Amino acid sequence: MSEDLVQRGWRYSDHVPYSTPPSLTSLRGPTSGVIRVPHHINTAPQATYDLDDAADLWAAYSAIVRDGHPEDHIAFLNREVLLRLWPDLNLPRRCREAWTSAFPELRVLPVRALVV
Repeated sequence: MSEDLVQRGWRYSDHVPYSTPPSLTSLRGPTSGVIRVPHHINTAPQATYDLDDAADLWAAYSAIVRDGHPEDHIAFLNREVLLRLWPDLNLPRRCREAWTSAFPELRVLPVRALVV
């Protein structure tokens, strides 16, 4: 019975797996227009983002970096846009650490967003 209990101090956020693309140069996604993302990124009935709208662009990149798989990163993210938005993206600390560990060039960009 005691094996079924969650240990004190255990937090789900400490165990979320975050993935990264194979390289930042592989990120050649669209830079404008409307995109529809898979439900593991956004569960809304119309999971779309208008990349020409600054707020939608920020929300899309935050969600895709955080919840996307490598194939999603490649399909939807653009390297130049990611580098421009990186300091302001709303990402959990562990997600940001996973990406900066994989891509040292992201470490030099000053983070302005709230990191939880």
